[in-house]
Amino acid sequence: MSRQRIVVVEDEPDIVEILRYNLEREGYLVDSYTRGEDVLEALQGNPPDLLLLDLMLPGMDGLEITRKLKRNPATARIPLIMLTAKNEEVDRIVGLELGADDYLAKPFSLREVVLRVRAVLRRGEPGLGAEDVIRVGRLELDIPAHRFFVAGQEVLVTATEFKLMKVLMERAGRVQTREQLLSDVWQYADNVDSRTVDTHVRRLRKKLGQEAALIETVIGLGYRLKA
Repeated sequence: MSRQRIVVVEDEPDIVEILRYNLEREGYLVDSYTRGEDVLEALQGNPPDLLLLDLMLPGMDGLEITRKLKRNPATARIPLIMLTAKNEEVDRIVGLELGADDYLAKPFSLREVVLRVRAVLRRGEPGLGAEDVIRVGRLELDIPAHRFFVAGQEVLVTATEFKLMKVLMERAGRVQTREQLLSDVWQYADNVDSRTVDTHVRRLRKKLGQEAALIETVIGLGYRLKA
């Protein structure tokens, strides 16, 4: 089995080296870049399995890189974890709105980095024993092909959006609390901002277009997909 490749975009050499050491020790291949302009060109022909992207970079910043990646069909599906500083909450929310799958706030523990990387990569894998295709109304999820269709038209979604949609479709008609979704989709435990869920749901609704109303907000609890 080929080793999964992770690209780190970070301008602080010490952080790059400690991430490289720990990720390679877990069996991943690691490439690194310090400038956004360089990574955009590199990813075009050779997309990685996952991108670790610092928001504060010289030249083109992480938010602009995310915008460009998500607008390009060749790179839109690359799983992306943002690296942010504690005081960058607004940028963090914007990054999630743009299509990032997850974030890590600096200073972060290396164990947390490895756990988050594993969790995001697993979201792109079909579940054991999962149905090949799940249909709810005009929504269709092709699990082995990792493709999502709305009214017969394919919609590009990230690995996290795909997993979130899968959970909602499998449990159509049942309320899913934010805590349940954080556990089942993000594999988070406690002390995580539930706005991560709200941000991803907003993104999904935009992509559902006329079918957006299928994802219902249950005030004070969470979300439910209409059966």
